[in-house]
Amino acid sequence: MSRFLEKERFLMVVNDTPLVAIDLIVADEMGQVLLGQRCNRPAQGYWFVPGGRIQKDESLDEAFKRLTQVELGVTFTRAESQCVGVYEHFYTDNFANSPNISTHYVVIAHQLTIPRHLIQAPLNQHNLYKWCAKEDIATDFSVHENTRAYF
Repeated sequence: MSRFLEKERFLMVVNDTPLVAIDLIVADEMGQVLLGQRCNRPAQGYWFVPGGRIQKDESLDEAFKRLTQVELGVTFTRAESQCVGVYEHFYTDNFANSPNISTHYVVIAHQLTIPRHLIQAPLNQHNLYKWCAKEDIATDFSVHENTRAYF
């Protein structure tokens, strides 16, 4: 059973520990990758792959199912994806924009191929979505460097 923390308590966690997350590198049937423009800190305003934090007492499999449902509008299992590596993401800011608190993520990146018509990505963490060719992502500086590192 996962649980959520109050803002101040979560800010203490962000200040004191790395967060563990799953990023979803979602390709369509033509090999283009789904990117969303981030609404929230960190990485606000940048194009980024969907994904999110693993919650306390949530298994990797449970987190993967939850994140695909929340981020893509359709549920997939971790077995339907390919793990492409573990990455570290460092940000100078944090979700609350509190001064002098950076954010550190340890991210497990997974790749999925999903027909474009199945995805119903909500506008909560991202305010826009687009499909991009992998070769364009690597050189597009409106895409956050942590996402560009996947390509």
